Amino acid sequence: MTKAERLEKQKNRAKELKKYEREYNSLGHSFIAGVDEVGRGPLAGPVVAACVVLKPEYEGLGIDDSKKISEKNRDRLYDEIRENSICYGFGLCDNNLIDDINILEATKKAMKQAILAANKMLVEKTKASHNSNDDLLIDLILVDAVTVPGIYTKQISLVHGDATSISIAAASILAKVKRDRMMIEYDDIYPGYGFASNKGYGTAAHYAGIKEQGITPIHRKSFLKNL
Repeated sequence: MTKAERLEKQKNRAKELKKYEREYNSLGHSFIAGVDEVGRGPLAGPVVAACVVLKPEYEGLGIDDSKKISEKNRDRLYDEIRENSICYGFGLCDNNLIDDINILEATKKAMKQAILAANKMLVEKTKASHNSNDDLLIDLILVDAVTVPGIYTKQISLVHGDATSISIAAASILAKVKRDRMMIEYDDIYPGYGFASNKGYGTAAHYAGIKEQGITPIHRKSFLKNL
């Protein structure tokens, strides 16, 4: 594939991914956020969520479901997405909370944190730029597969949203890079489990590390009941 062909393919994919954003923007929604999480399946580490409202003029070339993108391109897009966003935010629930309330509830809690953080950034930015007491708020949330409780903004749950909405796909990239970098840091703290490469998922090297050294303070005990 030539460079020109690759660029055209990226443009067509970005256009396809913007269909929900175009539709809801035409219905009067100004600040459309995408929300996604990373880390529901690993044996160790947190679940991390991200929320992002992209600038309408941002092309988003190369954005897709984070699992379909190379680590190098995810790192590049992580910076690019933040630079081309109106606002963004992160949420995190650690392994202890996951054990206490289960992974689904922890995921929803992390998503709520991310939405509130992004909305706070939007309020602060609009106050600074408009010098007004009228807060501009996120007015529509596109979420991958779930509905987030305790959030009263209109939500639309999209199955496989990270593959069908550019906002959710961008959020999935932010969340994955954020979490991957945390797991690389954990690899230095808890060597011998392969966290830098497996990111806490149940690989052979990870299971070997547990067998040889036991569990760490970042392991999810509720995920290890059969060990």
